[in-house]
Amino acid sequence: MTQLALARKWRPRDFSALVGQDHVVRALTHALTTGRLHHAYLFTGTRGVGKTTISRILAKALNCERGVGAEPCNACAACEAIDADRYPDYVEMDAASNRGVDEMAALLEQATYAPVTGRYKVYMIDEVHMLTGHAFNAMLKTLEEPPEHVKFVLATTDPQKIPVTVLSRCLQFNLRALSAAQIASRAATILTAEAIPFEPAALQRIGQAARGSMRDALSLLDQAIAYGAGTVSEAAVSEMLGLVSETVLIELLAALAAHANDRYLTLVAQLAEASVAVDTVLATLAQLIHRVARRQFGGAPLEDARLEALAHEWDPEFVQLAYQIVVHGRRDLPLAPDERTGLEMALLRLFAFAPQSQPTAQPVRTGPAPEPVASQPLSPPAPPARVAAPAVARPDEERIEPPKPFRPAPPPQKTAPRQHDAAEPAAESSAANRAWLDLYPRLELDGLAQTLASHCAVVADDGTTWTMAVDAPAHHWLKAKPELTQRVANAVAAAAPSQWQRRLRFEAAADVARTPAKEEAAHWAERKRRILEQASQHPGVQVLCERLGLEIDPDAVQWPERFVEG
Repeated sequence: MTQLALARKWRPRDFSALVGQDHVVRALTHALTTGRLHHAYLFTGTRGVGKTTISRILAKALNCERGVGAEPCNACAACEAIDADRYPDYVEMDAASNRGVDEMAALLEQATYAPVTGRYKVYMIDEVHMLTGHAFNAMLKTLEEPPEHVKFVLATTDPQKIPVTVLSRCLQFNLRALSAAQIASRAATILTAEAIPFEPAALQRIGQAARGSMRDALSLLDQAIAYGAGTVSEAAVSEMLGLVSETVLIELLAALAAHANDRYLTLVAQLAEASVAVDTVLATLAQLIHRVARRQFGGAPLEDARLEALAHEWDPEFVQLAYQIVVHGRRDLPLAPDERTGLEMALLRLFAFAPQSQPTAQPVRTGPAPEPVASQPLSPPAPPARVAAPAVARPDEERIEPPKPFRPAPPPQKTAPRQHDAAEPAAESSAANRAWLDLYPRLELDGLAQTLASHCAVVADDGTTWTMAVDAPAHHWLKAKPELTQRVANAVAAAAPSQWQRRLRFEAAADVARTPAKEEAAHWAERKRRILEQASQHPGVQVLCERLGLEIDPDAVQWPERFVEG
């Protein structure tokens, strides 16, 4: 016995069974219910999204023996005949093989006659953009003023090729490509009804491979059932499509997070040697990283426990960097010597930029960001033996050593910071702030915590607490990453001598003078001025400028790269 293909067996027979085209269903349902019917409809969209299916449902709704309405009975002779493609008053014509003016003239001649058995004659012209210019001209008059009993349904995957004169005579609907989730949900319903075992991850893979087409997805589902001997598993679907299993890529990310170098490199070699589509490997990896990023910013918990753990363990900054590495690696594949080299280099680049020590696990955000803690108590660990850091050199010294590098902070949020009173500049120049400036180069900090510290100044000292005014460039991190203040407090506790052991209290300020960042910027500005002055007084430079009409470009003297991280 011949098995009917799933795409034919499960073709929707009424509007309620259509997936992903609610905007079209709503319009047609209202038109059929109120009797405000147009004489010509144009359905556009990629293949397999329901253009022909909607045309058949519309024909049944117009000719159902129960009457015109949005819900055909699917049981009368007219409905069954349309479903079986043997209804005399419903004609489907393929414009790709019947594109000439003669075929169009014959169809229009038949349209003048009354319906044989139904209320309306419905002419469905598929791939209408394939018609010749003469064929379009032949149908214009009839399309604009057809007989009372005629409805035209035009369908195309390329509406740009249809003349404007035809477009203006039709009610146009753009059918949307279906999402992978919509396709997977429909496939699950079908397999459940067919009593076929399946894995949800396998249906997600089929939904992604179908690229928005339900018909393509059901064809792939038929193939997967045959390939898996009556079951649909992720491993079988991945092998059938030449894809790598998500399980392998999740294991790769887990090895990266755990710093399991040998395991990571082994998996990279296995991926490079496997017969898989390299472009798809990187695309799938990007999707996994995207799911982790969404979870970190308040998304729903992830079904895979290892991905959920990564969302808690990885710093959001590295997740963003990892996504860029994978996407750029996919983009650069045509430039690689071969696909295997391109894949290996993308994965090795991911390994090279992975942080060697993860920050303290942070809770995944599930709501609004918490307000920053007003006061951070110091819990100083036992201070390790440390080498005294060199003090920051002053501009008037002969040899100038660069201070400890720091990272520029992101732009501040638009929230207006709190203004300090007029006594604040005097407080910033106090002994406490001088002690802070001397202490900063010795702090064991990096990344955003170092950035935050570099934009702070002590504006008040009551003997037990330092009030740290945070300059505008670092306001954002007080709310976005409140845990950074604790890292700064711990670093101060570890590095400060006993007379300067303090609790830290952080608060935003409009404009803070004498922060480490501003001191370092002033230091470099003075160094740059001296370099330009020495260059302009050099005899060789003066000769070149005079003879060749050259000028010294101040922007050519730039901040040395070794001073700046990231």
